[in-house]
This record gives sequence, structure tokens and C-alpha cells, in this order.
Amino acid sequence: MAGGIRFVSAGALSVLVILLVVGLVILLIPLLFLGVIGAAFTKLGFSWITAIAVVLLMLFGSYVNIPVYTIRRDMVRVPPDTTPYSADTPWSPAPVWDTLISINLGGAILPVCISLYLLYQAVLITGTSLLVPVGAGIALVALITFVATRPVPGVGLRVPLIIPALTALLMGMLLFGGAGIPATVLAFVSGTIGILLGGNLAQLHRIKALDIPDVSIGGAGTFGAIFICCILPALIA
Repeated sequence: MAGGIRFVSAGALSVLVILLVVGLVILLIPLLFLGVIGAAFTKLGFSWITAIAVVLLMLFGSYVNIPVYTIRRDMVRVPPDTTPYSADTPWSPAPVWDTLISINLGGAILPVCISLYLLYQAVLITGTSLLVPVGAGIALVALITFVATRPVPGVGLRVPLIIPALTALLMGMLLFGGAGIPATVLAFVSGTIGILLGGNLAQLHRIKALDIPDVSIGGAGTFGAIFICCILPALIA
């Protein structure tokens, strides 16, 4: 004991136990996360294996962007000081002339395919009367997402994380009495497709002013909102 402070040394066994507990917690958190998300997808009619596969495909697919086309700018804003970088002059980024537009596998292609599959299955059960409310839900979510999305120069499009999902969930609950497969399908489809329409596709005219080299539809800035829209409908299934 020195200066009123007591030093206690832990044995090798105690340190090993602590490391094992920490490692177990780190391992269990992702597994618990996958279990909860997988349970949500099983309520949408998927088997456990299919649900986990879909979740993993979406997560890993979020890193895959498929190039579609390139937007060419007619002019760029060049800073007044264009002197090459040296120890005495500040560095300025090169102007961006071309912006590559891509489609994200996990945040656009897979959610749209799942939406079409769920809509097809629901139409087989309930008939085509479901299509009109779904169309209205997509339009409302797209409108709200369009208004709430922030184009950030040098960064990209930032879709709000929760607002579109809550809007889609509310539409499903109001139009179909609060729960059931039709309400779930409406919330899922209107949420995922509405976000892509209002948060990405309808925002493409703003891309030239953002000074960014690439934009991913359903990717960075959008994937989180899409993923939440794939989970929340399970609450009313």
C-alpha cells in the first residue's frame, strides 16, 4: 500500500476467466442480433434457415455495389487557390467531374426482390385489392422520405433512419386494422420501395451539386433505413 492506494494483483486464472467472459459476450451479441432479426423474418413466412440466409445476404450485400451509369458534370467549382500542395500552401481536393451511380445488392436489389415476393404471396391470399393500399403506402413513404432526406455536399444522400419505417408501419396498421399479413406486407413493401424512390431515385437531380465521385442506391446513407424497414413489419405480423 503506497499513498493510501492498495494494489491487488489478479491471478492468471482470474485473468483467463475475465478474457473468456469478454470473448463470450463479444461472440453472443452478433448471434443474438441475428436471432432476433431472423425471428422477425420468420414472421414474414420464411423458414429459420432462409431467414438467417436473407439477413446475412443483406448485411454482406451492403458492401457490393453494381455500377449502372455515370453522371458527367458540365462545370465544376474550382477554389481560388489551385496551387499544387506544398509545405507552405493548403491542400485542396481535385474537382469531381464524374459521379458513378451504382445499385447496392443488400440495400436495394434484395429488399426489392423480397418485397415483390411478399406482395405476390399476399395477392394470392387476399386478391388484388391489396395493390391500391400498397401503392398509396409507397407514395406516402416516398414523399416523406424525399422531404426528410438531406443531401450533404462531399458526403452524399442521408436518409433519416427511423421516420420512413415508422411511416410505413403506421400505414400498415391504419389501413388493415393494426395487424396481420396484409398490414405486414404493406409496411414492408411501402417502406423499402418508398425509401428507394424518395430517398435515392428522386434525389438524383441533386447529385451534381454534391461533389462526390459515387452514389449507391440503397447503399451508404440509405441501407440503415432500408434494414429497419425490413424488421419493423414483424411487430404487426
